[in-house]
Amino acid sequence: MSVRQSLLAILNQGPCYGYQLRSEFDRRTGSTWPLNVGQIYNTLDRLERDGLVEKAERDEVEFDSSGEPTSGQIYYRITEAGSAEVSGWLGSPVERTGATRDELAIKLAIAVTLPGVDIVQVIQVQRTATLRNLQELTKTKNASGDPETSEDLAWLLVVDSLIFHAEAEVRWLDHSEARLQRASAAGLDAALALSTEVPKRGRPGKVVAK
Repeated sequence: MSVRQSLLAILNQGPCYGYQLRSEFDRRTGSTWPLNVGQIYNTLDRLERDGLVEKAERDEVEFDSSGEPTSGQIYYRITEAGSAEVSGWLGSPVERTGATRDELAIKLAIAVTLPGVDIVQVIQVQRTATLRNLQELTKTKNASGDPETSEDLAWLLVVDSLIFHAEAEVRWLDHSEARLQRASAAGLDAALALSTEVPKRGRPGKVVAK
């Protein structure tokens, strides 16, 4: 998830301050990915540094008689460069590379190479948790009915994504268990001992998809 582009897209609708941005982000995503205010302001600082946002001009927000924002907050507005970045973000696909670090995939990859680990049990524990999450998401979606507001529609899109992801995770776990059973039947021992080779200095090379 890109917090940077999401906040920029919201600011493209008009000047906002930090708490307002957090509220707008939550309202538009169904509070699925809660952001703390510190994360908001850290992102705003970087956006300002990169010339994508700037502090709002006096005539774009309401000020009191002392010249301070009525809310006591610092407002930010998007720049032309920021609007261009939003347009580029909305008009381009989300890149999902083969090197994406999925925590569950990494966990299973490591677990299968460790001696004495019951990898089937690891998979079964995860499947149970994923199925429970899938049931809760489906129940929540079914209870919501048809969307009546923009917020309802945005929330349903997010919930649908989470449901499809959970369904795909269950299928992948089933596939992984079947693969492990075939490997075990073929006599493959996946456990790896610590290597005695001295590792080379520097970063490892990039993984090339085959």
